[in-house]
Amino acid sequence: MTPPHTSSPRIFFYVQHLLGIGHLARASRIASAMATDGCQVTVVTGGLPVNGFPGSDVTSVTLPPVVASSAGFLGLADQTGNAAGEEFLSARRDLLLEAFWTAKPDVVIIEAFPFGRRQMRFELLPLLDAIARANPKPKLYTSVRDILQQQKKPGRDQETVALLRDHFDGILVHGDPHFVRLEETFALTSAISDKITYTGLVAPPLPPEPMETFDIIVSAGGGAVGRDLIRASLEAASRVAIDRRWLLITGPNLPEQDFAALAKDAPGNVDLVRFRKDFPSLLRGAELSISQAGYNTVGDLLVTGCRSILVPFTAGGETEQSVRAERLEKLGLALTLPEAGLTTDQLVNAAEIALSRPKPSDPDIDLAGAQRTSAIIREAP
Repeated sequence: MTPPHTSSPRIFFYVQHLLGIGHLARASRIASAMATDGCQVTVVTGGLPVNGFPGSDVTSVTLPPVVASSAGFLGLADQTGNAAGEEFLSARRDLLLEAFWTAKPDVVIIEAFPFGRRQMRFELLPLLDAIARANPKPKLYTSVRDILQQQKKPGRDQETVALLRDHFDGILVHGDPHFVRLEETFALTSAISDKITYTGLVAPPLPPEPMETFDIIVSAGGGAVGRDLIRASLEAASRVAIDRRWLLITGPNLPEQDFAALAKDAPGNVDLVRFRKDFPSLLRGAELSISQAGYNTVGDLLVTGCRSILVPFTAGGETEQSVRAERLEKLGLALTLPEAGLTTDQLVNAAEIALSRPKPSDPDIDLAGAQRTSAIIREAP
């Protein structure tokens, strides 16, 4: 039985970030849009805490954190880096199920799964069973970015389709089909096409003018895998645009010893920080951004119209950022450089080219994904 519509639907939104903070940031933006629309939103997070996410306008449930035990997402570890054992994971599962029964949601949204987050099946498959037993039964959606990590193991895509057909009412694809379509990175899309709704990219509104101005901004996402990009940028800052202010944002997860070593080597025209809450505003005032090609960073770049050099994350066989960066380069919205073997010479050359070009024109890409997602949820029968 499907619950009747209410003026203030209860939403239960599960999100697990394992390495960077992109999944959490996107989910938090969507949750905030739903809260603004009058929904009662419970966001369940299962990664390391990140200041400011999710927002204060939602109810937050924090599970004991797990992280990826390697850049290739081959296992789970607790926040101390130890392998997550069966007792730990069973306790986490029970807390998730308790949160679900307590929330009594009208709608459940699970971020990434079953397209990704296979490591979380120990708690997500029991959650699917609980949703199926609930009376009234809530609607169930998966929330996925527009470009998926392409699976190489036989049977994985078929398993994803089976879970979607058996359990999910809809698939919220947070992208613009004119930019990239789901079938470009998920071969079996035709088997689930009746469940797909494109929301547009989940991008922020245009930020205010910055209170402080930097000419060149380098950002490394969550920071766990961006050390080489930061190191190359430090060296580049002493060779190109040396009369301009550089801001290097390492991300919160860069190990302290690495941060200290980088700070010691920073030239005088460089400010090195872990995090800047006003990052989007800073992009609005910058001449050039150098970053990975994560979903949320690209959203900020498209909104602000900043010139950009993208160094997509490819460790562990990751393909998503490369697809995004290549598509943007073809549209004339960015330059791309390879992560593997990135050299200071490459970065210097790209920076000189990027700075010689005009800022990109407004992209013809739908960027209102958070608001559209909220409308889809509220308007669903």
